Amino acid sequence: MLPRPRLHPALLLAALLLPHGLRAPAEAAETAPQLIGRLGKVAYYLVPEAQARERSWYDQAIPAVCGDQESCFVRFYTNSQGVAPGLPLPEAIEREPTVMFQRSAKHGAQLFRWSCRLQVANNPSECF
Repeated sequence: MLPRPRLHPALLLAALLLPHGLRAPAEAAETAPQLIGRLGKVAYYLVPEAQARERSWYDQAIPAVCGDQESCFVRFYTNSQGVAPGLPLPEAIEREPTVMFQRSAKHGAQLFRWSCRLQVANNPSECF
């Protein structure tokens, strides 16, 4: 009897997930949030410019970056100038905030705010 051929686990996973509309690893990397760094409890991420105004992108990115943490404080930015990211934030990045997200176990509250510069929020009091 001939041995049964084995598929590499990564190939098997890709074969199972791709028909269901999930992104391939290379495509997912292009749209994934990029960690700039952390200062205290706040994490800073770069957002691909094409996704900066897409709430659905943040709805996927926030659970990915926060995981199961009870408290999570995240700031998202674009980098249209292509400057080297780092902390403290370079001025070119600091001028391009997109979203502020906070989930506080202590206060039992969650906050998602658009940057006013994107003109996405329905009400000026709903942006920063």
